[in-house]
Amino acid sequence: MLDINFIRENPDKVKDSTAKKQMDPGLVDQLLDADKKYRELLQQVESIRAERNTLTKDDRDRGKSIKQQLSQLQPQLKDLKQKILELHLQIPNLVHPEAPVGKNESENKIHRVVGEPTMFNFSPKDHLNLGKSLDLIDFEAGAKVAGSQFYYLKNEAVLLEFALIQYALDFLIKQEFIPVITPDLARSRYYLGTGYLPRGNEAQTYEIKDQDLGLIATAEVTMAGYHADEVIPESELPQKYVAVSHCFRQEAGAYGKFSKGLYRVHQFTKVEMFAFTTPEQSNDMHLNFLDMEEKLWQGLNIPYRVVEMCSGDLGGMAARKFDLEAWMPGKGEHGEWGEVTSTSNCTDYQARRLNIKYRQPDKSLYYVHMLNGTAIAVSTRGILSILENYQQADGSIVIPEVLQKWVGKDIIKQNK
Repeated sequence: MLDINFIRENPDKVKDSTAKKQMDPGLVDQLLDADKKYRELLQQVESIRAERNTLTKDDRDRGKSIKQQLSQLQPQLKDLKQKILELHLQIPNLVHPEAPVGKNESENKIHRVVGEPTMFNFSPKDHLNLGKSLDLIDFEAGAKVAGSQFYYLKNEAVLLEFALIQYALDFLIKQEFIPVITPDLARSRYYLGTGYLPRGNEAQTYEIKDQDLGLIATAEVTMAGYHADEVIPESELPQKYVAVSHCFRQEAGAYGKFSKGLYRVHQFTKVEMFAFTTPEQSNDMHLNFLDMEEKLWQGLNIPYRVVEMCSGDLGGMAARKFDLEAWMPGKGEHGEWGEVTSTSNCTDYQARRLNIKYRQPDKSLYYVHMLNGTAIAVSTRGILSILENYQQADGSIVIPEVLQKWVGKDIIKQNK
């Protein structure tokens, strides 16, 4: 969340940024109105309490009157406080000054294209057909056991999953990222605090019945909570992590003709970068995350483009966000670009919710900046991109050279 004092002092700036994100700027006025009423009522209540503390035994009538007044005012104070919290949480993070302004994804900015879309001298197949013919992916069994959009990975697809994990870990550990395997569950404070909603049109989180737990949609949730309620010495920043986890997403209403197969599923494995920084470090760290993502996909030798989200496509948490979109020959009729990574600078927005600060040498405390970035969504778009871009005319799949030492072979062929 944004600093309430900043909102009080800069209402027009916050409203302008909120409007750029295609959200209701009227929320700011509602928040400030409730905030003003709360502070006025709090002052009244504190004045009455102060008077009560001066009463003697002879002031019984006044004491009863004060008790009655407080019994009426204190519930109003509690209701206003709850209303303020609900409104405060709806105010999005400020748009970064370098982020392009636009209404929706059609106005996102393409920074560069690396590599040419893969061309074939035969009619290419999509990953579903390839996965079925090579006995790599079984959606029918997944649907039978767990429901639609669940799947089994089999044979070399399993080896590819672990190879992609090892590839990303090896690369990022050399860049001084700390490797972590996180829980696949988190308390509501953490998935709500990072913006993953359990209900509504944008529902992501599967909640556990009768428990304050939900399956995480990304390791961003568990890594954001790792230092919750802590104070980190400035000398220990930045802290960079590479986290491996399973991810679970409801993806309510998200299916379409371009979302078939592994492109959008309910469960997958992901390698995620996460960092805690000072405000001065976060811009450079964000560009560093993007650079790490590009190097990983360049190593796989898969064409991609770098896209920056415009203000209307940023969402509530991010101040600035970049995606990598890989070329997917089986997407659409003639191939399409599809998102494979995303990196966001959430500045201190999540840190305020989760109470994560850093201490400067003079003992002053400030909120950290928090950043996240996909290294590889392994069992979905990583494997999808490899199958479709590395397919051969005979239906086989060449294994990217950087993965061959872990897969143990250089090509996937049909078993005869």
